[in-house]
Amino acid sequence: MRIAFFGTPAFAVPTLEALLHSSHEVVLVVTQPDRPRGRGNRVSPGPVKLVALGHGLPVRQPEKLTRDPWEAELSRFDIDLGVVAAYGQILPDWLLALPRGGLVNVHASLLPRYRGASPIHRAVMNGDAETGVTIMRVVKALDAGPMLARVRVPIGPDDRTDEVEWHLARAGARLLVETVDRMGAGPVAEEAQNDADATYAPRLKKEEGLIDWARSARAIHNQVRALHPWPHAYTFGPGGRLILHRSRVGIGTNAAASGTIVTASAADGLQVATGDGVLDVIELQAEGGKVLPARTFLAGHALHPGDRLGNR
Repeated sequence: MRIAFFGTPAFAVPTLEALLHSSHEVVLVVTQPDRPRGRGNRVSPGPVKLVALGHGLPVRQPEKLTRDPWEAELSRFDIDLGVVAAYGQILPDWLLALPRGGLVNVHASLLPRYRGASPIHRAVMNGDAETGVTIMRVVKALDAGPMLARVRVPIGPDDRTDEVEWHLARAGARLLVETVDRMGAGPVAEEAQNDADATYAPRLKKEEGLIDWARSARAIHNQVRALHPWPHAYTFGPGGRLILHRSRVGIGTNAAASGTIVTASAADGLQVATGDGVLDVIELQAEGGKVLPARTFLAGHALHPGDRLGNR
């Protein structure tokens, strides 16, 4: 089939590459406009665009998919099927009707759970033991289309979002190509979602990173790993903002007030009391500094048992 691919970030790259190595033909890549990225905030292309250009594919980057001029432009490519993987824009009605076979989406959850922009982060933050990928028809309602295929992927208790995303991206790529192969051979059974079971995964906000030490060590640990690599979980100590990159649920209980540093030494590491249990901080970063193992960090920063971490 002649495929138009809609995607932007690294999550979408394995799916595009899998299609390029399949029996189908990617005739067009549609991706978000170049944006400021990285530490220098320089305007640069997204990962999907870089792969597309490397393969000599036509690339289009609409700021918004308005009917004029984009319907005429995309119609020139004689598209059998549209494949969407983390594109980053709501697709308009005229586009849903453009490819002969419609559009299918590689969604990083076991629908109808976690419809929305941040399904991987929300699964990790909620402490889920598994998630998955659903291949679904794109319809007007958000992530509500009928399902063509699903695959389950486990989440380890210490896995961070970027690690889970890596596994999901590759599982989704394999599943997508298998599904498109079946679609090319004939009709594929579609299963309607049960809207009563649907949950929503809203877009992340930076303020969600602020740690409330009155919560349990498990909940804070899930927050730390869910918000890596962005926007990160953070707190404030005697020297300013501290960004937590890796943690672990500590062994045992504590009698100290939540947010109190229990242990802080290059030999023993950094432990903080929570509302239920203690949190081992494994990697952290001072504002504007480098990410360091806790033991290395403590050798150069003044944190002591009895200090309190909190909002400011």
